[in-house]
This record gives sequence, structure tokens and C-alpha cells, in this order.
Amino acid sequence: MIKEGVFIMKNNTELRDETESYWRKSTDLPTFPKLENNLKVDVAIVGGGITGITAAYLLSKKQLNVALIETDVILNGTTGYTTAKITAQHDLIYDELIQHFDKDHARLYYDAQTEAKKLIETHINDLHINCDFKKETAYVYTNSEKELVKLEKEKEAYDQLKIPNKFIDKLPLDLRIKAALTMEDQANFHPLKYLQVLVKECVKNGVAIFEQTTAIDVEYNKRPAIITKEGNRIICGHVIIASHYPFYDGQGFYPTRMYAERSYAIGVKTNKSYPGGMYINVESPVRSIRSTPYNGKELWLIVGENHKTGQGKETTGHYKALEQFATKYFGPVEIKYRWSAQDLTTLDKVPYIGPITKTQKNVLVATGYRKWGMTNGTIAAKILADYVLEKENRYIELFTPSRFKFNPTVKNFAKTNLDVAKHLIKGKMEPTTDFETIDSLKVNEATISRIDGKRVGVYRDENNKFHIVDTTCTHLGCNVEWNSGERTWDCPCHGSRFSYTGEVIEGPAKKPLEQINMPKKEN
Repeated sequence: MIKEGVFIMKNNTELRDETESYWRKSTDLPTFPKLENNLKVDVAIVGGGITGITAAYLLSKKQLNVALIETDVILNGTTGYTTAKITAQHDLIYDELIQHFDKDHARLYYDAQTEAKKLIETHINDLHINCDFKKETAYVYTNSEKELVKLEKEKEAYDQLKIPNKFIDKLPLDLRIKAALTMEDQANFHPLKYLQVLVKECVKNGVAIFEQTTAIDVEYNKRPAIITKEGNRIICGHVIIASHYPFYDGQGFYPTRMYAERSYAIGVKTNKSYPGGMYINVESPVRSIRSTPYNGKELWLIVGENHKTGQGKETTGHYKALEQFATKYFGPVEIKYRWSAQDLTTLDKVPYIGPITKTQKNVLVATGYRKWGMTNGTIAAKILADYVLEKENRYIELFTPSRFKFNPTVKNFAKTNLDVAKHLIKGKMEPTTDFETIDSLKVNEATISRIDGKRVGVYRDENNKFHIVDTTCTHLGCNVEWNSGERTWDCPCHGSRFSYTGEVIEGPAKKPLEQINMPKKEN
């Protein structure tokens, strides 16, 4: 993921600030070499986030020979840009799960998140990890009469599932509300300080970790093999795909069963004392609030502004909206960090964890965490490790990726694919070149234009050089849109992201955008 600068206004002065997450900025992580040859292991893991690292740790403790590869550097994907709440309160979910599944499956989801929280706490205690772990009460709240009905139904779901809760009309935080639903004994932490220690334990246990190593395919045989971009093979007994978006589909049709969303975060200092707790509202725009220790004080994390990748407003506007919210309720504030993240949501909001298809039982996948990756990612690692070790796990049916029978309705499936179709046909243009639009670009600006009738993305860099790419995503042909906050081309259909030069930053796309030469103007 590329972190480019964004421009903000402070005291009427335009300043440049890096979109780097606090978690990455405050952690020194080890580096690892690139894979240069073929390899044979028991288990090959693709993805250096919380799922991949936790699974590697659990399997290496059982003396399995494990290799983990990461296309960039470890912990630089969604895990490095999370809100890092360790909670089973995933905004409003339990009433919906009861309606879409049943009470038993809804309770199983709660139990899975609770077990993940306990597993994280066990690792912290056993390995003596100093990662700012703190028990907190979680609150989901609303100040809307319309959304109050949904919150009351969620309260009923908690009661049906025997989830301890309180229904209150006042928060410790200075926000006006109509009601809030609590879930006590939840937690938060510094995710990279926690995972940094798990990485060290993995290395100690013999896990081979490789960075800058991109997996592009799986050859499925009796012993599957991962094929890397450089042509190397990792032959193994099991493949675990923990790469956020599965780089290998295996005809599981994952692009049609998930969609990508972006969200934004700012870390601010304020003169107010943080009252404790973790908060998220029901209505839109979403506002999620927590704090973390910072130089002996508290850094307030304000998160929200969710939108489908490639379909939001001007990216810098999302940061400004969070700043305005923080200033209104907690200000004056000083912004210390800002970052964004991308998450995947499945059609029924339950992650896909297990064999990638019914016929490819040795290729396992974990994806679709819906912004709740700390618990979902941890329980995914446990489920997949148990599967490899042939241990029974009571959550495997709930999360199985082949659960078409559990999908809520065909309507959601059709809606997702109609949205894709809209972007597939977008951008038909007259066979002319729009020199006027291209010439009007300022430094560090981009636009959608046309060259010889082709829809192109044009970016003007600091040296006044134009970078022109075909906006057709190399995954399935949708048209990418410009992300001004991080200077990337983002696909609104399946979440692929590309640099302004067209290189792949985030899949499922594997090939870069086509680069286009600037035509000469006719006299």
C-alpha cells in the first residue's frame, strides 16, 4: 500500500502531512529477504497480517515446517492500518445474523469473537507482550429516531443470545445520544507491538518469512504449489491464503461475493481527558472512537467515512470531515496522524474462512472481515490451524466459504453484480483527445480524460511530468477512479488499487494498468 502525502488546512496555511498510521510509525519491525528459489514446506502462508502471522505461530508451535510470504513488507496491509478494537460488538450484527441464519449461528459468531479475544489475551500473558492491552466497555450508540429502532432490535438480539449488556441513554463520552447498547469486558491494544512479538516467536520456531515475494497462482495437485511472480514454486501440504483479497480464486467466484470499502482515521491530541470506552454510532456517516497511550498522554483515534472503494467523494474531504467532527465535540485538536484502510465485506457479513472450494480442500482462505479484523483475523488463524492439524473446530461450518445456502437473499448477489456492471460499461467516449483538460492539470493533480477516444487517467507529478494510464482495471475490466488522498487509481468493483504509474498496489488485479503515451497535438 502506498502512503502519499495529503494536504490539509491549518490556521489558513497549507501543510503537507504523511498518511502514515500511528501503529506503523511507532513500531520497529524486522525485515526479511525475498524468496529466490523453490521451497518445500508443510504449510505455505500468503499474507503477513494478523491472520497469516498468528496462523504461522500456532502451526510452528506444533513443529510444522512453515513458510510465510508477503508481496510488500509484513504488517503493511490492513492490519497496520486498523482501529485495533478487540471486541465482539461489530456495530449492528446480531439481529441481522438471527434473521439471515438462526439464533444458534448468531451465538456461534459471538462465541468465535470472544474466543479470539481470549486467545489474544493468552498470547499476551504467555509471551509477556507489552502492547498497551486494555480492557474497555464497547458502546454502539445513536442520536437518530430512525436508527433507534434498529438499536432496540439489536438489544433484543443480545437478550435472545444471552449476551450481557446494558441499554443506556448517556455516554461517558461527551456526545448527545438517544440510546446506547453496551458490551463489557472488551479490549483494545497496539496491534503491531503484539504481532511484532509473534513474528519473533515464529522466527524462533523456524518459520521462513519472505518479503517482496508475490504469489500469482496455485497449481492444485496432491501437494499444491504456490507460483510466485518470479516463477519460483513453494510446494506444500496446505496453502493458507491470508492476503486480504484472495490472489487465487479457484473458481470460488470471490469477486462476485464480496465488495471493498475504504475508511479513514485521524489520531488527535486534545486538552480533554479521555473517559475510557470504545464507541461506534449506528447512523451514517460512521464515527468510531477510541484512544491509545501516546507520549504519556492519550491519542484519540477518530475513524469513519466509509465508502465503496473508488466510489467516494474527493479523498481529502473524508479527512476534513473527521477533523471537523473531532473539533466540534472534542476540540481544539491537534492532528498527529492520518491514514486510511481497505476492508472486504461478504454478502452475508460473515467472513469466508476454510477450504477455498469444496474440491480444493488443501487450499484455505480467510477474507471478508468487514472492518473487524482483530477478532475475525485471529479466529481465522485458529480455525485454519486446527484444520491443518486435523483438529475439530466448532466454527468451521459457520464460516465455510462454500455456504451458498446461508446467503441471505439472491437480491444481494444481484445488487453487487449490477453495481459491477455499471462500472464495466462506464466511460464510452468520442474518438478525440482532450488536450484542454490535460493541460489544465496542476502539479500533484490527476483527472479522468481521453486520448484517441480511450478513457485514461492522467497525473502530473512534481516535475511536471505526465503519467497516463488506461483506466480499465486489469482484473475484470471495470474503470478505476482517482484517490486523491493516497494518489492511487482505485477500482470500484473489486477493490484493486494501482499507483499513479499503474503498478499494482492491492489485488485482486495481478497486472499493472496499461501505460499510454501522450499524443502530439496537431497544428
